[in-house]
Amino acid sequence: MSARPWSAATKARFAAPSAMAYSCGARAETGGRLKIGVIGAGLLGAACAQRLMRAGFEVVAFDVDPEKRTAAAKLGAKAAASVAEAARTCATLVLAVFNTDQVEDVVEGGGGIAETSGGGAEPCTVICMSTCDPDRLAALAARAEGRGVRLLEAPVSGTSRQVAEGQGVGLVGGERPVMEHAAPVLDAICARRYYIGAVGNGSRAKLAVNLILGLNRAAMAEGLVFAERLGLDPVAFLEVAKGSAAYSQVMDVKGPMMAHREFRNPQSRVDQSLKDFKLMLDQARVAGQDLPFATLYAQMLGDCMRRGEGEWDNAAIIEAIRRRGLREPPVRSSPGPAIPP
Repeated sequence: MSARPWSAATKARFAAPSAMAYSCGARAETGGRLKIGVIGAGLLGAACAQRLMRAGFEVVAFDVDPEKRTAAAKLGAKAAASVAEAARTCATLVLAVFNTDQVEDVVEGGGGIAETSGGGAEPCTVICMSTCDPDRLAALAARAEGRGVRLLEAPVSGTSRQVAEGQGVGLVGGERPVMEHAAPVLDAICARRYYIGAVGNGSRAKLAVNLILGLNRAAMAEGLVFAERLGLDPVAFLEVAKGSAAYSQVMDVKGPMMAHREFRNPQSRVDQSLKDFKLMLDQARVAGQDLPFATLYAQMLGDCMRRGEGEWDNAAIIEAIRRRGLREPPVRSSPGPAIPP
């Protein structure tokens, strides 16, 4: 689904404090800007908040981590003290939390969205950006609808930096009328998007995309380690790989991190990738499909986790591969930038 320019009617509906736009309580600021809640202010949540504020929305952000709430406020968002506060003041809420458990808790737990703002004259709209268990998310959408909450899923393909730069690709699942209602918010976060069908299908597509992407990272990492073991400089070899038939976008996004061994300013973390690969393997088990490469990749992510690398960028998969070396790499035949031990 490609992005469309806003119609005059759509602009008016989301710019003025109409009954439809603000059905779940006091939703408009004095200036008429629509408030959008962002629950989860980590890497993805912060990127979504930036996109929304650039598009002219006011963002009300909550995270259980006070430091992340403070960071969101520094970006220009209003920090909320709880999910309930955000839900009381926002007609539309964007969820960017870690996993399915947290999504369920935010939507239907005590002090959550359904309890706080469900049951209004018009349903509240929740856009789940998290990568979730597809079956549980579909079941949650059905339960939430009965409590006055419309759930739309829109997991985004791309790193947090790519999302912040407007390069993320949304994989949307849910009812079409809900998607159309949320179009201005989706346009702000992911102008490039595809409608996949019912809730759950967006997560299914995201898991399949992430499987391909993760194995692409692993292939590049293994190639860089192999080149290094053969005595080539990995930084110089990365440029060769980019110019070859093996090129993929992951070389631009993750290649420099791998070549320079710089993982501590993550765009997407190891623990997030492992969570996604566990979901893939669970879904594959139910579907009766073995995923041999994904299984090995998950094991290597587990190695990173055991070594305290969970919060590193997932480009650190190269370290798990490098640790499988049987001996120290040879001295390079040509000079190149030094690589720390």
